[in-house]
Amino acid sequence: MKAVYMGTPEIAASILETLLSSDIEIIGVVTQPDKPKGRGKEMAFPPVKEVALKHQIPVYQPRRVKEPEFVEQLKVLAPDIILVAAFGQILSKDILDLPPLGCINVHASLLPKYRGSAPIQWVILNGEEKTGVTIMKMDVGCDTGDMIMKKEIDITKDETGGSLHDKLAVIGGEALLEAIELIKNGTATYTKQDDSQSTYIKMLSKEMGRIDFSNDADSIERMIRGLNPWPSAYTYYKGKTLKLWSTEVFSDPEMMKGAEEAKFGSIVNVTKEAIFVKTGDKLLKINELQLEGKKKMLTSEFLRGYQLNVGDILGSSEN
Repeated sequence: MKAVYMGTPEIAASILETLLSSDIEIIGVVTQPDKPKGRGKEMAFPPVKEVALKHQIPVYQPRRVKEPEFVEQLKVLAPDIILVAAFGQILSKDILDLPPLGCINVHASLLPKYRGSAPIQWVILNGEEKTGVTIMKMDVGCDTGDMIMKKEIDITKDETGGSLHDKLAVIGGEALLEAIELIKNGTATYTKQDDSQSTYIKMLSKEMGRIDFSNDADSIERMIRGLNPWPSAYTYYKGKTLKLWSTEVFSDPEMMKGAEEAKFGSIVNVTKEAIFVKTGDKLLKINELQLEGKKKMLTSEFLRGYQLNVGDILGSSEN
């Protein structure tokens, strides 16, 4: 089986590594163009390109995959199947119809829920208890194709966007190999999605990471986990950005009673190990944080170098 692989970020790179451990012949990799990265804005390869180059696989980086010149290039490659994971561009009908075995996509949610980008983070933000991957045959819609198989996993109480990403990368590669075997043997079944059960989610942005302490503590805690490591959840302390990496919901009656008149975002208690902040209902216990210009550290370590006082308020970007 000759396959062209389309993908861009880390999860797609991990799935590509899994495919390369099988007997599938990857005859070409298609990924997004290189982009400037970091403070120096040096051009960086997409993770999928790095894997492809390591394995000496030809790499194609069209600005738009729908360009006629690139579609012609795909016709020359003549793959039996096109495999897609987090590619980042919509495929035209010309491409969808090109390979005899179709275009097969790995989507990191249990479709039809969480169509669109960033399903890994949104299931945590929304407090879901389960998620997984769906292998589907692509059509002209956005994540609307017929499903071949699903694999489900539990979302743990301490799950972060990063830890869930890594789990889904593993099962996504495994599920794709299983689905390819079914397709190759002619035993795959294709199940239509129930569009009435579908949900679409929006892309992540850095701005959505700003914490509103008037929200309930549980939703803030999920937000901090879901946006870890990117784009990360943040607030401000004395004019400096303060990222929160690990927190717990805390509802000690005595401490809550003493915080009744405090403003949202107020520090209501400071111990040697943690900082306690008032939210819309309970308290948020901060266990790990990162002040602008500093490294990520445990709150106990942070407090050895910085003094935060009861009554200080998090959230203002002003000095």
